[in-house]
This record gives sequence, C-alpha cells and structure tokens, in this order.
Amino acid sequence: MNLRTSLRELPENKLFQKGDVFVLFGELFDRGYANGLVEQARAAGLEIIGFTVGRRTESGELRPLTDEELATAEARLGGRIINVPLMAGFDQDAPAGGLKPQEIIGQLTLENWKDAKFDWDYLAECRKIGVDRFRSSAKEAFAKLADMVPEDKNIYFAHIMAGGVPKTKVFLALANRIYKGTGPRFLSSNDFIASDLGKLVLQNFEEVTANTFDCLIEGTAAIRERAEKNGKQVRYSAYGYHGTEILINDVYEWQTYSNYTQGYAKIKLEQIAEENWEKGIKATVYNCPEIRTNSSDIFVGVELPLFSLLLAMKKEGGGEWVDKAWNVCRGLLREDVSLEMLLEKTQTLNASEVFLKNRDFAAWPTPNAPDLAETVIGVSREITQLHQSNHALITDNLSALVVNAAGMLIFKDMSEPEGPVVWLNHDIVAKQLIESAPKVSL
Repeated sequence: MNLRTSLRELPENKLFQKGDVFVLFGELFDRGYANGLVEQARAAGLEIIGFTVGRRTESGELRPLTDEELATAEARLGGRIINVPLMAGFDQDAPAGGLKPQEIIGQLTLENWKDAKFDWDYLAECRKIGVDRFRSSAKEAFAKLADMVPEDKNIYFAHIMAGGVPKTKVFLALANRIYKGTGPRFLSSNDFIASDLGKLVLQNFEEVTANTFDCLIEGTAAIRERAEKNGKQVRYSAYGYHGTEILINDVYEWQTYSNYTQGYAKIKLEQIAEENWEKGIKATVYNCPEIRTNSSDIFVGVELPLFSLLLAMKKEGGGEWVDKAWNVCRGLLREDVSLEMLLEKTQTLNASEVFLKNRDFAAWPTPNAPDLAETVIGVSREITQLHQSNHALITDNLSALVVNAAGMLIFKDMSEPEGPVVWLNHDIVAKQLIESAPKVSL
C-alpha cells in the first residue's frame, strides 16, 4: 500500500440513530481508544453490547466473569456483556500434557534466546488449538448475540482486540531493550524478528490483532444478512496504526514510531478489511494518531508527535477553545519552562536527519536503530522532566483529547466510510476538536 486515504473533511452521521445496536468486540478497559468510540455510541442512544476476554484461574484455565466482575464490566461499558471468554492468541494453548508456547518461551534466557530453535510443527499444533478454541467460543457468543440484536436495527460492530504479548520474564526484558534500550542495552528489532522467538511472537500478535477481525466478520454473517434483508445496514470498524501525518515546519508530513513490532499484524488487519470491502462488506480500519495508553507506554517516545497537535489546532482555526487548551498545557510545565520552548524542541526533533531517514512509508514498519533510540528516548525523558509532575503530563492531556476526537470521527464516518483503510491525521483531529469544543473536557 503506497497510497493513503485520509479523512480531510469532518464527517456526518447519516445512519445510526437511537435504538440501533453498537457491538464492541473485545473488552473495554480504561485509558484506550475504544473509550472514545463507546462514548459516542452511548451519546447517540445506541444499545451497547460487549464481550469479555474472560479471566484465568490460578491453574491458567479460562473462565467467565464472576457476577461481581460482570456487573463491574457492564457498568464500565454502559451495556450488556456476553459472558463467554474470548481470549485470543495461542501462547497458553497446547495439546494435553504438552508445554504451552508461553512455557517454552519461559525456558529461554537472555543468553540463549537468539539461537534458540523451536519445533514449528508442534507450535503449529498449539496455534490450531488456540484458534479452534477462540472460534468455538466466538461461535457460541455470536449465537447469543443473534438473540439479542433486533432484526430491524442498523448494527455497528467495533473490533478492539489487539496485543498478544507473552507474559514471560525473558520477553519483557527483551521488549524493554527494543523499545527503551540505549547504548549497551539497545537491542535491534531486526535481530529479534529474525529469531525463532520473534517469529513466534509475531504469529501470536497476528492471531490477536488481525485474525480476530476476520473471525468477527465471518462469524456475524447471518446477523448481517438478516439485518440487510430488513433494509438495515451493518458496519465494521477496527483500530490500526500505520504512522500519522503531523505538522512539521507548518506542513503535514507522514511520520511513524519505530520499531512498532505489532505493525506486521496491523498490515494483516488492513488486508482483511480490504478483502471484505471487495466483497461489499463495509469494513474499515482507522489508522489513528499516536497516544499514550496502558499498552503504548512501553514504547518510550511514541508520545512525542502529540505536541505537534497543539500547532495543528492553531493552523486549523485556533480560537478561544484552542487558547484554553494551550494554557492548560502551559500549566503542567515547570515555571522556568515555556510551552514554546518545548514545541521548538519537538519540531527540531521531527525535522532532524535521524527522523527523516525513518520516514519510508513503503518500508513500514521500519526497524529501530541505535541513533534513533538515543535521540527519541533521550528527548522523551528530558521533556518529562520539564513538567511539574511525572503524573500530570501534557501528553496525557492531549491523548485524552485525541481519544475523544477519534471516537467522534470514526463513529460519524462509519455512516459512509471512504474505504477499507482510512488515516486520521492531526489536521482532521484538530478540526474535530475545534468544532466540538463545548463537549470536550480539558
């Protein structure tokens, strides 16, 4: 994919109305992109139905939510939850008596992981067991969903599943070196991906982040066809990341965070949307700007492009609300630090040679590099220290605004999406924030 379809004009919801159904495929937790979308569905009066990934027992077996957990999850969602465990991935699946992939990874050390060789026939068996388990549970959950969805309503399916990180000490230590390491602690993402461990992790990412979208679209075919026979419409959205256009020296330029290892799964996610779009199914992946979330905090420096959003707000119209947003950000910095100084620092970084060589869209996801890691991680940590508190950062504030704007944009655009893959860049995010200022909490 060398061409990008970017949302340039504010969309308008011409489809979904009170009483229609919003289905969240995945479990809603705090501090993530899905929260903004759910808020829009709730505000529009849609009936909300969700799912759960379930929980694990002490022995590692998947179980449904308890009554108390279910009540908490439904209160957070603002709707009903189908209590069938939908934990994707295969890192904890294995034939009876066999080692789980997570246990195999757990046997590795920082000294031998790079040269470790896996039994790929055995791992393929584990993968099949995990996929079959997930799809069987999804089939059960979709059957329950069919009984809950009226036949005469439009339906919006929102896919939010992502991740697949095996929770083992060795992988977490390696991830810290890939995403946070500098100097002797730097680890090449290319070296990781070339290893058997890296290949296994990428497979698990693909199952969780991408193939679950295919499962959702395929598994809800009967619900979709029933709605369409009744003159109603069905939509599917998913969250992607494939770089973002931000304002650099007063020009919107595409840039990316490196190394975004999950990017390979996001490409597969886009391909699934494209394949279904060709079949006449309105499935769209929205590539959203970088923000700070519970899952993205491991990527030190991923938050740096957010500062350019302040400049985009000025470029796209400015006004009293934008002035207020700037002042809120000023108030988070130390007294001896100006917001203008910080913006100049990030603009210099964005235009630097080390960043320019990383902007190869056709080569995405690009690998990390020692000089890039030194620069990005160094600036990220330096900027954090310019705040009054490490627990109240400008990027937290801007992340919340982006989540809010992206939720509005996606919800409205799904009324009539432009294509299977759409970019939400800083220009359209800024326009949405300026338009919706009365509804945005600073």
